[in-house]
Amino acid sequence: MLGPVEHTHHLDLNLLRTFLAVYRSGSFTGAAQLLGLSQPTVTTQMRTLERQTGRELFERLPRGVAPTAVADELAARVATPLDELATVAGPGPATTGRADPVHLAGPAELLCTRALPALAPLVAEGVRLRVATGLTDPLLDELRAGRHDLVIATTRPRGRTLTATPLTDEEFVLVAAPVRAERLGDGPAAGLPAALHSLPLITYAEDLPIARRYWRHVFGRRLSSPAAVTVPDLRGVLAAVVAGAGFTVLPRYLCLDELASGALVALHEPDDPPLNTGFLVQRPGVVAHPDVARVRDLLLSVGRTW
Repeated sequence: MLGPVEHTHHLDLNLLRTFLAVYRSGSFTGAAQLLGLSQPTVTTQMRTLERQTGRELFERLPRGVAPTAVADELAARVATPLDELATVAGPGPATTGRADPVHLAGPAELLCTRALPALAPLVAEGVRLRVATGLTDPLLDELRAGRHDLVIATTRPRGRTLTATPLTDEEFVLVAAPVRAERLGDGPAAGLPAALHSLPLITYAEDLPIARRYWRHVFGRRLSSPAAVTVPDLRGVLAAVVAGAGFTVLPRYLCLDELASGALVALHEPDDPPLNTGFLVQRPGVVAHPDVARVRDLLLSVGRTW
């Protein structure tokens, strides 16, 4: 039997649009939200397309679906023509009243201290924002399902269902309040990990992702200190460390003022500090209304200065 990519011109255009939405969102439910259809309608259309192609396109999983190799081939064939057609067709008839809000999501700290201040001029011009905060992986799942327009992610998303553009580089710095730093003395950097073992470690998660990465990159060893305090917001971590609760590793942008004022002290300034690239992520091929493009373009232009 011929593979579907060899006879896509015989397939219904609406079925192909729905197929591409399922392929990119990773679920029938997500595709339904993107297309404004019911989930049963999407399911029925995909069964119809599978009957017409004679091939299984998606493996049904407990959460969502996974594309088969046939689906990968079909998506590669139809994505560009369908995206170009959607661009020509536009977002549909103009609606009366205010423009839809732009749904932006990302880490609370970066959104509140950098992104939202940068977007203030657009808000003053009438752009409406709806902001959600959280961890990268759940936010990317919600982006695939159509709940957000743009996500600031701390890691590059896997797969081909999302488009990621580098936004900014975070530099991490090891910090403590002066009263804590004084107790460490002026010993060599090689002895710093052992000296810090006696101080409370403040972090935003039990698995210590930022601190563990700093230890591996800078000291070339595993971090053995358990967390004394966990706060699921780096601004809370910052406040606790400024108050003298212990030490931590923070993005430098978040504690610039405290370092400048002396409220915090950098315990070590390595020649090669660890960096993490943040990405601005969106679904490919989605025709965004102009305000989404304005928010995206402004964030990308100012992200290099953060």
